[in-house]
Amino acid sequence: MTGSQRWGVTTTMVGREEERAQLAAFLGSDTGRALVLRGEAGVGKSSLLGHAVALAEQEGHVVVRAAGVEAESELPYAGLHQFLHPLLADVERLDDGTRAVLDAVFGGVQGDPPSVMTLGIAALNLLSLAAAQRPLLLVLDDGQWLDDASADVCGFVGRRLAGGPVKLLVAVRTDLTSRFDTAALPELPVDALPDEEAALLLDHRYPDLGRQARRIVLDQAQGNPLALVELPVHLAGRSSDLPLEDLIGERGVPLPRRLQRLFGARIAALDEQVRAELLTGALDGAGTPRGAGASSGTDAVPGTRYAMRDADTAVATGLLDIDAVTGDLVFRHPLVRSAVMRMATPNQRRAAHLALAQLHRENLERRATHLAAATVDPDEEVADVLEAAAESATRRGGALAAVSWLTRAAELSENRTDRSRRLTDAAFVAGHAARLGQAHRLVQADLAPGSTESPASVLAAAYRALYQDGDVRSTHRQVSAAIEKFRERGRTVTSSGTAAASAVGSTAASTVGKAEPDEVLTRLVVLLLAISQFGGDRAVWESTRELLASMGDLVTEHSRLFSDTWSDVTRHGAGWAGPVRQAAADLSNLEPWDVTRFGAAAYHLDLLSHYRPHLQRVVDRELESGAVATGMVMLHQIMLDQMATGEWAEAEESGQRGLDLAVEHGHRLFAAQSRAYLAQLAALRGQVGRARDLQAEVDAWARPRGLGFLTQVADSAGATAALGSGDYEAAYLYAIGITQPGTFRPYTYQASRTLLDLVEAAQHTGRVEQARAHALAARDAGLPSVSPRLALITYGALAMTAEDEREAAEMFVRAESHPEAARFPFELARIRLAHGVRVCHVQGRAAARPYLVPAAEAFERLGAAGWTERARAELRAAGTPPRVSTLNLASLTWQERRIADLAASGLTNKEIGERMHLSPRTVSSHLYRVFPKLGITARAALRDALSRTDAARA
Repeated sequence: MTGSQRWGVTTTMVGREEERAQLAAFLGSDTGRALVLRGEAGVGKSSLLGHAVALAEQEGHVVVRAAGVEAESELPYAGLHQFLHPLLADVERLDDGTRAVLDAVFGGVQGDPPSVMTLGIAALNLLSLAAAQRPLLLVLDDGQWLDDASADVCGFVGRRLAGGPVKLLVAVRTDLTSRFDTAALPELPVDALPDEEAALLLDHRYPDLGRQARRIVLDQAQGNPLALVELPVHLAGRSSDLPLEDLIGERGVPLPRRLQRLFGARIAALDEQVRAELLTGALDGAGTPRGAGASSGTDAVPGTRYAMRDADTAVATGLLDIDAVTGDLVFRHPLVRSAVMRMATPNQRRAAHLALAQLHRENLERRATHLAAATVDPDEEVADVLEAAAESATRRGGALAAVSWLTRAAELSENRTDRSRRLTDAAFVAGHAARLGQAHRLVQADLAPGSTESPASVLAAAYRALYQDGDVRSTHRQVSAAIEKFRERGRTVTSSGTAAASAVGSTAASTVGKAEPDEVLTRLVVLLLAISQFGGDRAVWESTRELLASMGDLVTEHSRLFSDTWSDVTRHGAGWAGPVRQAAADLSNLEPWDVTRFGAAAYHLDLLSHYRPHLQRVVDRELESGAVATGMVMLHQIMLDQMATGEWAEAEESGQRGLDLAVEHGHRLFAAQSRAYLAQLAALRGQVGRARDLQAEVDAWARPRGLGFLTQVADSAGATAALGSGDYEAAYLYAIGITQPGTFRPYTYQASRTLLDLVEAAQHTGRVEQARAHALAARDAGLPSVSPRLALITYGALAMTAEDEREAAEMFVRAESHPEAARFPFELARIRLAHGVRVCHVQGRAAARPYLVPAAEAFERLGAAGWTERARAELRAAGTPPRVSTLNLASLTWQERRIADLAASGLTNKEIGERMHLSPRTVSSHLYRVFPKLGITARAALRDALSRTDAARA
């Protein structure tokens, strides 16, 4: 293999028969595939890519080439634009949804920032369309420098190419980490050449090389093709009597670094003008394929790259090559580019960046990148550009890039007010990106000499204490005190106010740029509401609401909405459903953290289904490249809505994913919250042991910290698990631990949500008066006017406890005919079950079946094992012949039947997963859906159930 590495430069290939054979097989495959070439710098990956390109073009492939650019590694979607821009001519032939996704990223059209999955699917559609006539090969060199967002999409696409005419070929270095390290794509290791091939390459390239020099080169190169090609050139310019270390460099230094030194010696010999050309080209990724040069952004200009010129001496010394296709000057190897940048002085780099900022003046994010590096002294105009770039990045899922730009903007601010505002913004975004430590450091850096804290530092410290340690007591005091300082200033915080006020200015709620000076107050207020919500304590909430009432119009209308809905919907929630629904229609114009604030309100008002489509579109984006902490909140909200609507297997996956992320990022509060919701879900599904274990774990961590929100969820899970297993006394004790019969404990959010649990537990334990009193209290509190779910369970509770049959019938009809009853299948099934039981006692068996059968079928579909058995027992009492399941085996999917058969044969979940390429957790989820369909509650009953059902079908 020769040392030629760049696009369009073709030389003879020496050796690499095995690698070339694998590439030929890869290209000759009838189906789409992806392949990652992995090896050290200089080992010949680019030559193999060039070989593959030549083969593909000979076989009629359309080839699209891209390369990672070090200077653009933090620009969201910069690399993906290289691949997709040459294909965008076909975009009009795509469906409206796919075009909208691509326009949101590349076209400057406002819309929901897509998740990795959504953008990946859109990219697949575009690639399939482009490959409709001729097969398509995507080739990516220097993949280790691809920006994270693009690498994630490439990984998603690469895993899903089977069945189409598109192939993806990527080269990455082993000594640098990248997203391709975990992309789960097939790999082809590119190792050093064996001794025989190394000697053959050296002799082919330098047939007249002396014996001693040949020995030195082979010894030092260790099979690295670039070293084999470059070391003889270096040796030829040195005195042969110099020590070996001076000729080649120290043996202990990694070979890529030694090669970089060799290139550095040649660079140093060039005149200043040529070195400046090379530096400007290196900082802009010169040599990247044409049509692929622009990063993402609304004003990207395709194909714009700095074109090096007047550098013939660099070509003559082997630092540059001439692209055989375009005639452009390109770097011989990425190590040359790295050497050029390392050798430049700070002033030289700044001059080059300034020139590039002018070149890219129409491209916001690239211009910002270069201006940030070119500017030394405070410059408000540059700081404004960086703020605008941060806003752009945040809206497209680049929260981490936004933190970097905002921090640099703060450094370049001309006055303390703007510096504080920008650092506060950076800290805020960092906190929502699960970088709590970084957020704290940013605001600490902004403290004036001698001061101990600022509102922004209180905000960052409280975030850290709350989400990492679950501290609601001290954080409530600290945040309340910071808010009170605003009141003491006479509500006159302005951009021209006191020095203290200048430290709290921030952005508007919908942007990351300049905005209202009291935004830090708004953030403090929202954090205080979150602290109060997790505390779940009446005294804390009353203190919070009293403080906010005293603030007058300094508190926004949105904050008052959050206060009323997060605190106690029984007393304050009525009337807010309209604004929350209205907000759901405009989510794409909100920052991700604002979306989750409204999502929390929607949860308390049982309106999360209006928010879930947006949450599911953007959650992956936030988790993978943006506001990670906000993404975890989105997962919680998605899970809660999945639980409410009966998608319990999906809820299990969302909850477990949220738990894994919370543990990974050290958010102990979110981890406990995930466990609490998983406990609730396990209780619903009849997994009593798991529910009890999770409940105990949550309670042990949350109760000592005063986290009433979580202990209430744990108690609710305990009540649900007990009801499902028929332990009504335990269920009653758990329920009254949340609220007493006949009342709804103030600021106890589970009080209204567990209405049916307390009523049923009281009835089954002979506490009929308490059950009736609680149902009447729900009616008198106006719960039906607060949310559709509360209306459903209030009517159900009134029907269950009514002494008069006419009232019972009327309330059952109200419940079961509620226009949104179907959105809450578990509660509806419980009410139908109770209706059927009552009708059976009053009107007889036949009259009860129309209520009992749909209730039993609903419980089976949901996978509520304990409730399914109760419904079947009532059906038997109503005279319905015993059978395996009201749904029977026909309702099993192919995959569920296969898993059931394997489990019945005695295989473990792990063994089943290995056979079916599923995770053990996925196998478990499938089995819990299978059990109620077959009318069983244990694995041991699978064989008999399957046999009986097969016999019945025969």
